[in-house]
Amino acid sequence: MAGQSDPNPSLFSAEEVEFMAEDELIEIVPNMRMEPLNLICGDYGPFFPQMVTQVPFWLAIALKKRGKCAIRPPSWMSIESLTRILESERESQEAFQVLPFHYVEISRLLFDHARDDIPDVYMVRSLIEDIRDVRFHKVETSLESFEDARSSAVRIKNLSAMEVNIVRPFVGRALQAFYKHGSPDLIPNPERMSNSNRWQQPADPGQRRPLRKR
Repeated sequence: MAGQSDPNPSLFSAEEVEFMAEDELIEIVPNMRMEPLNLICGDYGPFFPQMVTQVPFWLAIALKKRGKCAIRPPSWMSIESLTRILESERESQEAFQVLPFHYVEISRLLFDHARDDIPDVYMVRSLIEDIRDVRFHKVETSLESFEDARSSAVRIKNLSAMEVNIVRPFVGRALQAFYKHGSPDLIPNPERMSNSNRWQQPADPGQRRPLRKR
């Protein structure tokens, strides 16, 4: 995992973020009959032909690979919905439109494993890429508020998992730098802490502390 070797434990790789997104639920249309699956993460099924049911992404992909189901794209992945989201993103340079937290990973998984289940897949892919580019540009613009050294926090609402993952290490380092320069007296001094710890250490069991003069 990134947290074991990466000096920035808050930064995940794209593969790790996608792995977490596979726990999201997605609708499938089975083409077979199967008893319920009793798993550690929950119970799914029973499955009947042409009866829509919800399962985690990883299970939907496994069934899709075996030709056992079709995956139904979420409603926000329609051309009409994506076009409206893109226009709204472009109109407002500050506000971010509400999208699923893992919209980047969900769309990527569907493009990789269920391309044939997505109507107008090339248009949908193009719209999602445009939305992602516009949002990333807005994230960069929002971070310009860090130029004010008095900033102690930044608030950007409705970011996705991938967007948060990209900006989180930079935001953390920037806030630490501004805090340090803005309030140097509150930054721990290693030498001062060392001296303080030296006086706070208990005396040897075999020695008696000198009595304080009155």
